[in-house]
Amino acid sequence: MSSIAENIKSAAAVLSKNGVAQPRREAASLLAFALGKDKTFLVAHSESILSPEEEARFEAFVARRARREPFQYIVGRQEFYNLDFSVTRDVLIPRPETELLVENAIEILRGKSAPAFCEIGVGSGCVSVSILHSNKSARAVGVDISEMALRVAEKNAVRHRVSERLDLKISDVFDALDGENLSGDGKFPLGKSSSDEDFFSTGKGLSIGEKFDLIVSNPPYIARAEIENLHAEVRDYEPETALTDKANGFRIIEKIIADAPQFLKPRSFLLLEIGFGQAARVREMFAARGGVWRTIEILPDLQDIERVVKAEIGG
Repeated sequence: MSSIAENIKSAAAVLSKNGVAQPRREAASLLAFALGKDKTFLVAHSESILSPEEEARFEAFVARRARREPFQYIVGRQEFYNLDFSVTRDVLIPRPETELLVENAIEILRGKSAPAFCEIGVGSGCVSVSILHSNKSARAVGVDISEMALRVAEKNAVRHRVSERLDLKISDVFDALDGENLSGDGKFPLGKSSSDEDFFSTGKGLSIGEKFDLIVSNPPYIARAEIENLHAEVRDYEPETALTDKANGFRIIEKIIADAPQFLKPRSFLLLEIGFGQAARVREMFAARGGVWRTIEILPDLQDIERVVKAEIGG
């Protein structure tokens, strides 16, 4: 049996050998998680001896991280927009740059009476839940092609007490919103949720035929050819369907740009996260829609990378 300090030192060596950045920091974080303590406890009790059970648990976590499994999947959580989210390998790990989507969505919906928005590719629910947590009158539909992702989103919605305002649906982009059956007044019927009626909600707070004040999406925008160049933590562990469109990185983006107008109110907005170097091509896609889109603005993230498209529809 070894002390806390000795365990951190040996684990850091293992992680460093396997290419993990900041190995000592990660070793300490894993040990804190294994013990159910914070890092200040580790510092204050650095000479304390771990029990065999504690050492075994810690070593198992270190072995997983040495295989480059993301820290967030090991501990099952990630902070995003000052909220704590459950994450599994069924969903992308929330990134800081995606908070730009949330910030702009909150600003767009501010001051509107009971606004409604839709998220395409809801994943863990971090975007929709963060928006709903900030705007207590907002209601949302969140769609995803993965049922397992929707279960994670539901868990996070319940955790942050917004589940009564978030309607989750299995859908490939807009398919579940039944856009082909537009009524004469241009409104659409909300699509049917999963057949698991006890789990998925149906029409929480949203009226049949209601259009949205906002559509928001962090779509899979990595080209299939670029997947092999990603860090092992991303390439080998995060869900491929949430990373790539299995084409050139623009297939889903183009579909959202083309189909979103039929689900938006006049003078409402589309927010899209895009990847590095995609801004010029995305601008061309909006321009190709003629006069449908009134304004197009591309917003930089904190690293000055063009990250979020803010498009206002005409009308």
